[in-house]
Amino acid sequence: MSVLERPVPARLRGRVSRGISGFARKWLLFVVLVLLWELATRLSESVFFPPPSKIATAAVKLWFSGPGSQLFLGDAVFEHVLPSLARVLGGWLLSVVVGIALGTALGRSRTGMDYVGPLFAFFRAIPPPALVPVFIVLFHIGPGMQIATIIFGSLWPVLLNTVDGVRSVDKVKVETARAFRTPRRYWIGMVVLPAALPKIFAGLRLSLSIALILMAISELVGALNGIGYALSAAQRAFDYDQMWAWVVLLGILGYGFNAALLAVERRVLGWQPGRN
Repeated sequence: MSVLERPVPARLRGRVSRGISGFARKWLLFVVLVLLWELATRLSESVFFPPPSKIATAAVKLWFSGPGSQLFLGDAVFEHVLPSLARVLGGWLLSVVVGIALGTALGRSRTGMDYVGPLFAFFRAIPPPALVPVFIVLFHIGPGMQIATIIFGSLWPVLLNTVDGVRSVDKVKVETARAFRTPRRYWIGMVVLPAALPKIFAGLRLSLSIALILMAISELVGALNGIGYALSAAQRAFDYDQMWAWVVLLGILGYGFNAALLAVERRVLGWQPGRN
């Protein structure tokens, strides 16, 4: 019997069918909404709300079409998309490092949050876009201002979730570590942070979405490239197909970032019950 003629195991067939049904349930509503959007916009014939098919055509021409008939990354990707990705990921990673380090120190301190808690509450209540003029004065117009805006807004979810996660370590683990006189560096790295990881990852996902939003907002002011700049330029040129293409790209990036971070979270927290 050849390989092609061998019967497919029942377990594999069930796994494939569950995967197909799960994929269908996840994307069926999205496909229906896109079709309704296509129908409604073609009936209305509004220049401000082009059909998804026109948006997709504009996106292909903008990001993938080059000279001739070959498809490859267009100039817009190198001029606008890659700089924006560098800003959002760079600012987010810096906020993650600072937030986890500072949150761990404050969470393990008995009185640290008593001193800085009101200060954090004050700064956290300030909308980051309102501080763009301040960051322009401090860092001038350019990547420095944009990264500062991203860091300021995306820092708080990581910091506060880390404090909450570090403080919620099981008391049994605390007493066990004291009984065995575990060195502090091992205690923090092998007990405290692993126990706080679920809450830290919740803060990471929220901060990453905030970083993407602030990236687009910061690029609307005095930027020379980036997704926000290109979106604003298309709007000023009344090129609404391109404008919506950039809006759709922001949604795609947000979905991709969240999916990637969820995959990392499932991998890192696979040891927890119910994570597999």
